[in-house]
Amino acid sequence: MMEEVDTQTLTDVVENTANNMTLWDMAWSSDTITKIVLIGLIAASVWCWAIIIEKFGTLRQMKQYTKSFEEKFWSGGSLDRLYDSIGNRPRDPMSAMFVAAMKEWKRTNILKSKTDRGLRGVSLQQRIEKAMTVSMDKELEALDTRMGFLASTGSVAPLVGLFGTIWGIIGSFNAIAATQSNSLSAMAPGIAEALFTTAFGLIAAIPAVLAYNKISSDIDRFAKKLENFQAEFSTILSREIDDTAIKADMAGE
Repeated sequence: MMEEVDTQTLTDVVENTANNMTLWDMAWSSDTITKIVLIGLIAASVWCWAIIIEKFGTLRQMKQYTKSFEEKFWSGGSLDRLYDSIGNRPRDPMSAMFVAAMKEWKRTNILKSKTDRGLRGVSLQQRIEKAMTVSMDKELEALDTRMGFLASTGSVAPLVGLFGTIWGIIGSFNAIAATQSNSLSAMAPGIAEALFTTAFGLIAAIPAVLAYNKISSDIDRFAKKLENFQAEFSTILSREIDDTAIKADMAGE
């Protein structure tokens, strides 16, 4: 017949746990497998926070630089002067796309001959759009760097914590079998370790999931903004190509 645990025994167990079973004690007294799980979760959590801080800082700085570039771009000033001021050191994806388009524009002499001027204009337009697309893809790929680790941590960390939970429960049952006792004092350490690893799994996963969703959403919105800029700037250059060709024809070149 199962032995009943009286009130005094329960009180002693609770007091003992509160006084002695600190977080450090549970981690230090755990077995090798549990320690490996905890170390892995802690390392993943630390690396996730490093990525989160770096990404939020990069996005905030990128938005500031982009806003500054947009103000200069839409101010009505000379595109050539803006290109010269940026040079080969664009500070944000939008200005990098602008530089790529202007390089392609300056590389082509649309006035080379009258007979193939129209074909040159169409070809130049396509090359400019391609150059901007390649530049945008590179910049967005750089922003997506290490985002996969956040996604993986958000999905895997709870499972790793669950593994630690199962391992701790197995350990508690082994303790019961070894001591031939079903008292709470024999089960408590293993259960505490199990819940400890579960908590660390959630601590690593929750910030990773929330940050991944927020950063991904910001990157998607910024990508849409870059696409809109590409379409607008491509239209501006297309109009400039047509105007240049018309002026050349009127001049009889």
